[in-house]
Amino acid sequence: MAHISYKDSGVDIDAGNAFVEAIKSDVKSTFDNNVIGGIGSFAGAYALPSGFTEPVILSATDGVGTKLKLAIESGRLDTVGIDLVAMCVNDLICNYGTPMFFLDYYATGKLLPKNAQAVVAGIAEGCRRSECALVGGETAEMPGMYGGDDFDLAGFAVGVAERSEMDRVSLVKPGQILIALPSSGVHSNGYSLVRKLFFEKLGMRLEDDFNGKPLLETLLEPTRIYVKDFKENKAHIVALAHITGGGILENLPRVLPEGVKAVVRESDIRILPLFEFMAAHVEREEMFRAFNMGVGMVWVVEPQNVDAVLETTDGYVIGQIEEGKRKVEMI
Repeated sequence: MAHISYKDSGVDIDAGNAFVEAIKSDVKSTFDNNVIGGIGSFAGAYALPSGFTEPVILSATDGVGTKLKLAIESGRLDTVGIDLVAMCVNDLICNYGTPMFFLDYYATGKLLPKNAQAVVAGIAEGCRRSECALVGGETAEMPGMYGGDDFDLAGFAVGVAERSEMDRVSLVKPGQILIALPSSGVHSNGYSLVRKLFFEKLGMRLEDDFNGKPLLETLLEPTRIYVKDFKENKAHIVALAHITGGGILENLPRVLPEGVKAVVRESDIRILPLFEFMAAHVEREEMFRAFNMGVGMVWVVEPQNVDAVLETTDGYVIGQIEEGKRKVEMI
């Protein structure tokens, strides 16, 4: 009986080893002084930063969703890694956590080193933008689980916070101001609806023009990372809400205590052209529940700190906190 190898089953160990070698420079470019050791150990090691009285370790995990389908179908794989990092670190800062390090999980039916390298280069870029280290990851080649060039991504971010600073909800009170930080686009939520509308209902193609550039470029615009904005304005922020799936209506209440509401002036929201276009085919309420509508994050700020925040960011005022039932009220 003839012998068979792992490669005969669809798993190429040599390709995997070559991939690890190819990504080393990108990974090392994210390291800071707290990274202990290098690449290739069984676990990534990171020294707990000093200067905390009562440090708390925070963690967040997420994926990119069906935005990956657009990336795979188009062969444009250099941006979804940024999305992966963004979806995790933007959550961490909402709990006043400073991102420390990141890990990724890349699963595919057949490892194509060039494709995987492009994805990891994007992850490394996301880590540089969020000032956290890419200390490890896993590449799983699983024939039969994924078809063709399909793959999936998961990300894991770990940060640190001062325990006394974590409870932001109790600090939110009537009279405070809501500042919107613009999104870079759809970010990484609602792509099942995006794909159904643009490609099934409207019959559009990735190369079709949209506002002067291919539709693909607009749809694959990576999720904005707000870590540096947070660090620069930490002393001026009462609370933060990352606007992901569920939109402003469902994410902003997560930072509200009982007895207060967030009053948002819809006319003040700088809705992106893509969402304006989609709104002709999707009900308004559904749009605000599925998408960020051009607002990637909302900060609650004391009135006296508004000018300082507006001077150091591209944010703008969209409303205020008032007494009332805990919810978002659009006016």
